[in-house]
Amino acid sequence: MLTFTLRRLGWAMPTLLVIALALFALIDLAPGDPLAQLPLGVSPEVEAEMRAALGIDRPAPDRFGLWLQQMFWIEPAQAVNALFGTGWAEDMPRLISWQNRAPVMQIIGERLPQTLWVVGAAYVVGLLLALPLGIIAALRQYTLFDHLTGGISVLGYALPPFFTGAVLILLFTTTLGWLPLSYDGLHRVEDWPSLRFQLWQMTLPVMVLSLQTTALLSRYMRAAMRDELRAPYVLSARARGLSEPRVILLHALPRALGPVVSVAALGLPQVFGGAIITEQIFRVNGVGHLLITALKASDWPVVLTITFLLAVLIVLCNLLADLLNAWLDPKLRHG
Repeated sequence: MLTFTLRRLGWAMPTLLVIALALFALIDLAPGDPLAQLPLGVSPEVEAEMRAALGIDRPAPDRFGLWLQQMFWIEPAQAVNALFGTGWAEDMPRLISWQNRAPVMQIIGERLPQTLWVVGAAYVVGLLLALPLGIIAALRQYTLFDHLTGGISVLGYALPPFFTGAVLILLFTTTLGWLPLSYDGLHRVEDWPSLRFQLWQMTLPVMVLSLQTTALLSRYMRAAMRDELRAPYVLSARARGLSEPRVILLHALPRALGPVVSVAALGLPQVFGGAIITEQIFRVNGVGHLLITALKASDWPVVLTITFLLAVLIVLCNLLADLLNAWLDPKLRHG
């Protein structure tokens, strides 16, 4: 298992470097100038000094090399300094936002808790709903329950988050008045009443984000469970007189979870991607909202860092899916 893990990690690092180069090239070639909003009266000399201060006047290879150094050494060293009080890389240039003139990682760290509240809850809710729905649908094939869950899953996966969010706002906020429209990003969870308020205000964005996760995973769970229930070993277990719950829970379900685990691991970045739109709809002051704001202001250090971190998340989730599949199926470790 250790060799398998090291082999996968060996592929992950060059993959991240290629992704970093591609993202930097795309963003560097994108239209937009962070100094486009300067007053017309600003002299060319002052504008040149501002470009030099931001580092825009440097050649692209130099800027890419500095960004790699900041992402893979300076910023991790600063995180270690904050945790353990060390003095690594204190005099080296940090990755600074052009718009806010603050460290990019500090800005992301301030917004990340709001995103994690919504995304984490949506992912957990999606898993808790999808797995039992898929199992029950496989056990009751071609019944009304199976047809209903199948239709709702197709509809839920096909509808984009902005449409689902608008429908839920119209129903639960405008018509019924049960749930709030906007999200209070300044709220802090300190006791049970504050936790109840947090759960109440994040209900709508969690419903929007968990819908696609539930729809996708429930279909995969149904298909995998259906195939396992038709396998010869299940028929043999039933012929030996084992009870149906024992056959399902101890024999069919563990083997059916293999493909579902891969989809579930790869679905986490998809939830983060959906949060970019959902945070705009419900005014969640998270990382997705920060990304859209940075795009509008041509704040390329923030845009590049957030998109690269999303790419890192995708690579890590792929690695996690491979490791979980190898753990569930020993044949993959030696393949």
